[in-house]
Amino acid sequence: MQAEPQAFDRVLSSMCTDPHPAAREAAERFLATNPGDPGSYPTVADLEDEVIDRLGEIAGLADPHGYVASGGTEANIQAVRISRNRAETETPNVVMSESGHFSFRKAANLLGVELRVVPVDDDRRIDLAAAQEAVDEETALVVGVAGSTEYGRVDPIPALGGVAEDVGALFHVDAAWGGFVLPFTDHEWHFSHAAVDTLTIDPHKMGQAAVPAGGLLVRDDDLLDELAVDTPYLESTSQATLTGTRSGAGVASAVAAIDELWPDGYHAQYERSQENAEWLARELRNRSYPVVEPELPIVAASVPGSLFEALRMDGWRISRTGANELRIVCMPHVTREILETFLADFDRLESRLPASVPGDD
Repeated sequence: MQAEPQAFDRVLSSMCTDPHPAAREAAERFLATNPGDPGSYPTVADLEDEVIDRLGEIAGLADPHGYVASGGTEANIQAVRISRNRAETETPNVVMSESGHFSFRKAANLLGVELRVVPVDDDRRIDLAAAQEAVDEETALVVGVAGSTEYGRVDPIPALGGVAEDVGALFHVDAAWGGFVLPFTDHEWHFSHAAVDTLTIDPHKMGQAAVPAGGLLVRDDDLLDELAVDTPYLESTSQATLTGTRSGAGVASAVAAIDELWPDGYHAQYERSQENAEWLARELRNRSYPVVEPELPIVAASVPGSLFEALRMDGWRISRTGANELRIVCMPHVTREILETFLADFDRLESRLPASVPGDD
């Protein structure tokens, strides 16, 4: 095979990044192991326990339980599955805001639950009043977002947890991307801040582990029992994961990355990424484009659609928000030099386009 993987030097839209060298080496060593069969592969099973302990430390949970999933989508689906299986109604519903990840739509479709989507407020966080109106006695799960994929916004997690508690619903926080940057901010987002039952946090995003390495954390071990199925032909008697066979690469790389970077390395990386996001937002604003202030290291700006397409044709891997804004995620591989090159191309291509207004299509 002659194909080579995509280089990261022009990737500005992904929430994955180039793995830390230690994570890359660990992933290769454990590539053929299967944490889904802990009887046969006890070393990687022990490493998975270590990952969960470390993720619990990051997310404020002293006695964590969970497992290393394929990513945020699987973890979010499993959180919905837990709530559905615990529900005392045959018609459970899940409440989240329109900033919630599309994986919850997959979960609702797969699991046959009603998904109630409520609006966001002017700050692009869940509208608490709308959430309170949406929940009822059949609500099985309320979802909070801690680092939305479009704008990096953080819902008011303690208050939203109260909404769930009022109707006896479980409370899930999706911190798949934000979980490795939020510890260095003043946001309240995790188990120590609210009555969170389940939480998604992905080492293969800002954690700099190799793909796939997602994370599902649960406050109480009995929540995992809702997922368990018998595994009579394995040495372990039951399994709570969704995928079954899983490569140990993600598990080992997560341990290696966290060992190398938590907490000081992640703190330094967050500061670099946030500074880059604020610098880029300022540069775009200086060019008279409307910009959404980056609360976390994500920049969204209204630019002409023709310019967006020209940048894509020039090889830049960029994306749009649901409102058609340019969206750039300042991941660890996105350096100031890369952003300066991007802006140089931005200016060059802008000068060649017909006169337009920001946000045109």
